[in-house]
Amino acid sequence: MVHTDSKASVPGIREMLARLISQPSISSASPDWDHSNEAVVRTLAEWLEALGFAIEILDVPGMPGKYNLVATLGSGPGGLVLSGHTDTVPFDDKRWHSDPFTLTEKGDRWYGLGTCDMKGFFPLAIEAAKAFIDQPLKQPLIILATADEESSMNGARALAEAGKPRARYAVIGEPTSLRPVRMHKGIMMERLAFEGQSGHSSNPDLGRNALEGMHEAMTELLALRGQWQEKYRNPAFKVQVPTLNLGCIHGGDNPNRICARCELHFDLRPLPGMDMDNLRQAILNRIQPLAERRQLALSFEPLFDGVPPFETPADAALVQACEKLTGHTAHAVAFATEAPWLQKLGLETLVMGPGSIDQAHQPDEYLELSQLQPTVDILRGLIRQFCIG
Repeated sequence: MVHTDSKASVPGIREMLARLISQPSISSASPDWDHSNEAVVRTLAEWLEALGFAIEILDVPGMPGKYNLVATLGSGPGGLVLSGHTDTVPFDDKRWHSDPFTLTEKGDRWYGLGTCDMKGFFPLAIEAAKAFIDQPLKQPLIILATADEESSMNGARALAEAGKPRARYAVIGEPTSLRPVRMHKGIMMERLAFEGQSGHSSNPDLGRNALEGMHEAMTELLALRGQWQEKYRNPAFKVQVPTLNLGCIHGGDNPNRICARCELHFDLRPLPGMDMDNLRQAILNRIQPLAERRQLALSFEPLFDGVPPFETPADAALVQACEKLTGHTAHAVAFATEAPWLQKLGLETLVMGPGSIDQAHQPDEYLELSQLQPTVDILRGLIRQFCIG
């Protein structure tokens, strides 16, 4: 179970989190909501530099106002990354009972936008690191803060492309109630569109009906889903099979007019071991022949680049360390994280942090105070094992 170190400084943690919460850093595909995360990154950099960390602030290419932070204590070829994202989702202020940008304590909870998902992780990681500031590290400790996880994941993508950070192990502090997570499904969101020819509905030969083509395409997609669910299954997940959801469809403009255009958006959640490019090609192989047969122009593209599925082996050193420190067996979750991009950097990766995913993206988001000391203790145990021992 958890090795208890010296008590965490709750007032210090509260002060840090209050400042981070007060700095809006919403990421959204909607320009009306989207914010820069620069204030949060520079605040973290200020605190970590004062503790002796070497600071590197990296802009995210093609995204003005978005930054990643790599803060490194010590040096060496291995080491441990404690990683979190600096952005939050948008919010509905009418459904909040307190100011989302003010840390509010009620009972045994801290309320505020990002307390749980996941600004709360940074003060706890910093508090854990403070215990080792004056100790010689055999391997580096890296605190990583990323941009835009909640919308594009372009911050993590940019780091993977830049080859940073270099280390051996990584823990992503997403809210998992301090239960280690070693695998999750991927996310694909796709757009399929057919262009045909409009005409009077009294004579089908006058046009090429895109809506009828989409009806056939949906039948093919559901048939593919059935085949994938027969072929792939992972009992570690609550929903053990890959899922495909037909989310929304738009087409046509009048009952007596042949539909000239139809567009479908759908979501696919692949299991670990399923390759997203192969899945897209399989879809195209099914849809393209029917489009050609019906003389429909076909457009098929991702709505966003997607998140690959993630898995770290059960016998990995980091998994075993986190299981020992928490007393919980590593498990699988349905939500996606930045883990696949840290894996691309060669990092043995695990997801584990304070707070519950049930509170993420909710009004009155909160972090329970009972999670503070256990989080600090667990992170100190990991630092001790992978940077000191």
